[in-house]
Amino acid sequence: MGVVLRMDKGRSSQPGDRIVTAMPAALPTPDVPDVPVTSVAGAIARMQAIGAALPAADGFACFNRMYLDVTSQVYSELGQGFYADPAFMTELDVKFANLYFAAVGVAGDPAAVPLAWRPLAERREMAGIEPIQFALAGMNAHINHDLPVALVETCTALTTTPEAGQHYADYQKVDQLLDAAEQSIRQSFETAVELGLDRHLSAVTTLTCNWTMNSARDLAWSNSLLLWELRDIPVARGLLLDNLAAATALASRMLLVAV
Repeated sequence: MGVVLRMDKGRSSQPGDRIVTAMPAALPTPDVPDVPVTSVAGAIARMQAIGAALPAADGFACFNRMYLDVTSQVYSELGQGFYADPAFMTELDVKFANLYFAAVGVAGDPAAVPLAWRPLAERREMAGIEPIQFALAGMNAHINHDLPVALVETCTALTTTPEAGQHYADYQKVDQLLDAAEQSIRQSFETAVELGLDRHLSAVTTLTCNWTMNSARDLAWSNSLLLWELRDIPVARGLLLDNLAAATALASRMLLVAV
């Protein structure tokens, strides 16, 4: 059994006191194929398998639930005429997802996890961190670091450029979906009991309210343009990616504090 911790030490238990159960010391790596997926449907199936393989309170599981929700919404629009270039958006979604799968595939060994994802891997079992914090830290790693990389990989694979055609317009259409989805996704991590009784939620809200998916995606687009310009300059490209990973990891550490 895990250790039961109380947030308020030195006083008797009161209604609304927060009880946190520490997770086991040894956490699993999802037993899923280590080969890249080749379709958005395959990515969704892989996320479902990851969700089934991990404890619900695991930090990666918390992110995985949010990512699965967002990816399912994006996928639902791919064949509906919503995007001007669905082939580009499909390729982007697949490459984007595979970067996450590469990270979670080595989650059992935090030292092997890419730097941008390492704070989540190191703190995925830490008591006192809320599921929404884990989810946003994962989104931070995935959007601020992985998305620029995926955009450049997609443009290279399809022999196009980030600013060609309707790529940016389609990119912004995902922002429209996220605008409608983000609040409901955040609320899905909060139970009615927590909303009514858990006084520490105001601290969580203060910690997470300044991080939004669309703001992160705006920055990711700008970084993708810079990364694209540096694609044939290995030293400069490497420096940019190193700095991006370090800055992303720092932001995740700020999100992943016990409250």
